[in-house]
Formats: sequence, C-alpha cells, structure tokens
Amino acid sequence: MTRPFKLLVLLVVLLLVSGAGLVAVWAQRDAEQPVTILGPWTDNQEKQFEQVLRSFGIPFDYQGTAAQREVLLSKVQSGEPPDIAIMPGVGELAEYEDQGLLTELDGLYGEEEYAAPWKSAGKTSGHVYWVPVKADVKSVVWYRESDEPAGSPAPLESWCIGMGDDGASGWPGSDWIEDLVLQRSGPDTYGRWALGQEKWTGEPVRAAWEAWAGLLRQNREAAKLALLTDHRGLPGEHGLLFSGSGSGGCSLEHQGSFARSFYDGKPAALTDSAPLLPGGPYPVRAHEVTGDFAALFSDRSQARNLIEKLASREGQRTWAEFSDVFSANRHVPAKDGPLGRAIADRLIGKRPRCLDASDVMAPAVRDAFYEAALLTIARAADEADLDIPGLLKDLQRVQQAQPERDAALETVCSTP
Repeated sequence: MTRPFKLLVLLVVLLLVSGAGLVAVWAQRDAEQPVTILGPWTDNQEKQFEQVLRSFGIPFDYQGTAAQREVLLSKVQSGEPPDIAIMPGVGELAEYEDQGLLTELDGLYGEEEYAAPWKSAGKTSGHVYWVPVKADVKSVVWYRESDEPAGSPAPLESWCIGMGDDGASGWPGSDWIEDLVLQRSGPDTYGRWALGQEKWTGEPVRAAWEAWAGLLRQNREAAKLALLTDHRGLPGEHGLLFSGSGSGGCSLEHQGSFARSFYDGKPAALTDSAPLLPGGPYPVRAHEVTGDFAALFSDRSQARNLIEKLASREGQRTWAEFSDVFSANRHVPAKDGPLGRAIADRLIGKRPRCLDASDVMAPAVRDAFYEAALLTIARAADEADLDIPGLLKDLQRVQQAQPERDAALETVCSTP
C-alpha cells in the first residue's frame, strides 16, 4: 500500500469516526433538550398533567394557557412552534396539517385501543396526525342527586346556562344546537353538516336552531342572565347547578362530563339529553363527544416518544389515577361507581358517537357559529327579532368561503 493511499484511508476513517461522533452528540442533545408542550390545562389541572408527564422520564417544558389557539398561532408565525400542541378539537390542527406543519402519527396506536371517531385519518392524505389524550362525553344533562329531573321537554327556568369562558365564549350555545341537530336528524346528517357538506340554511340546522330559539324566547330575563354568566359559575360556588348563580332555581345543566370538576364533589347525576331538549322528547340517536388532541409539530424522536406514552393505555391509566379525567382508550378501565361507568360507556361503548361539530369545523366557521349563538341569546334577551334565516345565510357564506382542506376528516361519527 503506497503512502498516499494509506493517508487517504486514514483520512476516510477519521471522517467516519468524527461523523459518528457528531451523530452521537446530536442524538444526546436531542435526548437532553426538553420536549416543549403547549396545552389548555392551568392551575391544579396543570400540576396533575405535569405529574403524568414526569412519570415518563422524558424532559419536558409545559406551557398551559386558556388561549392556546392564539398562543400556538403566534409561536408558529414566529417560526418556533412547540414540539407538541394539545388542542380542544381538530379543526385548527387540520389547518396546520394543510400547511405541512404536522408530523404524521401513523402506527402510534392500534385499532384495538382507539376506535372511531377517535382515530380519524384525513380523507385525502389517509394519514393520522393527532391523537386524543383526554376525552369527555356531551349529549348529557346533569341534575342534583337529591332531585328528580324536570319534565320533558324542560322549560327555560329549569336550565342552568352560562355562555362565558376565558377563551372563546358562545360554545355552550353551539353545543345546544349541535345536540339538537344530532338527536333530531341523526348521525349521518350531523356528520355531513360538521364537514361542511350539509347547508346551514337547510331544514335540519334551521329546525334545530328554531327549537333552541323557542326555549330562549320563554323568558327574556333568563336569557339575559345566561348571556352574562360564566359556564363554570362563580369561584367557590360548586358550579351553576349547585350555586344557583346561573338562573334562580335551575335544576338541569346541559354540559359535558367535565362539569364534574365544577361541582367539587357535590352529588350530581346525569341522564341523556335527548328526552329533555326543546321540541322533544327525542330518541337518543347518538352521543356527542369531545376531546383534547395532541399533534406533533417536530420530528424529534423524544417528542414522538412522549406522545406515544401519553396516548398509550399505561399513560392514560396513569392520568386517570392522578386526576378526574376520562380516556377514549378502550383498554383504560372505567372509573369506579355507576357515574364513571355511565360516562365510559358513552365514550367507548357500542353506541354511536360523533365528535363535537364545532371542534371539527374550520376555525373561521366555528368562530362565526359561536358568534351567531351569542347573538341569538342577546336578541332573545332584548325581545328583538332573532332573524334566524339571516344568521344561517351568513354562516353559509362563511362556509362557502373556506378552501378545500386535504386534512379534513373522512367522517366524524362512529357506527353501532
């Protein structure tokens, strides 16, 4: 072997060794850098969530905020998105996926863990880009255990209603309309409407909105109070159902399973909403469900590993032990007691389920929906013309202005 050739071989070996060293250094730095997470939980819920994260042994930096939509948008626009974002619904996440900002999560969990509609792929891409890490059931009504639910359909004075929130106000009103569309017209129509395939001005949505408006027209003072009241009630008063700060003598609350956290252990029971909704009683066609979905904005292996652990049956069980939360993972046992089992059955049982429609809609449509719901209550409180046809025409115009979304879901409802 000639001397120049020996030198060349030595140089190649040194380059290979140094390259391997650099890869090792980069891998070590990735492992040492905390995974950045943006989510909706603050205060005590933040502490409980961080307790779960610490159990995974992966360094993390969690930021909790009620304005996660605005904070995430700001971070994305500045070129510094978090590794993981957890959002209430998938409408926003679908827009980020359309921009090519999300990393696919295919193969992260199996069909035996998450069934439809929780595991949803884009209708065009066929890939999975988000996973539910917390779940709640809607289409239920809460009442005090010591009371019997009001007659069917229940009058406005029976309902504890509050439209206010730290983030986007108006969603408690949209929940009423969504539930009415679902119970009156069924999952197929509901699903097409949520995906923008059923017109806002069509009979199913118009009839549901009119039914809700008929309830609001019963008492202008109750409508006004609902407009001015936070959906959680006043601090320290155990929610609207137990404080009476919603409306005098109210005994029913149309709210998701997360309402238990407002009641602070007060004895509450739930029943299906369909028989009590205005214009009813209706048969129970399906249950509306909602969740907080995690999406990956980076290709870091540590971040993907953390999402995998959080969505796994072990991670979901751990969170259920640390906090009063529910999981969409079918391998997580129901909480003890009839109430926990009733909620779990509606979340992962054999009954049809549909994702919250406004959570699936494009953000512009969702925001217009919330605004229209608030405007309906405000007009009822003023005894003004509700002009529901005009509101629905405006919503249809917003819908038609939206571009086609590749990441839009193929379906939002499960089948029995």
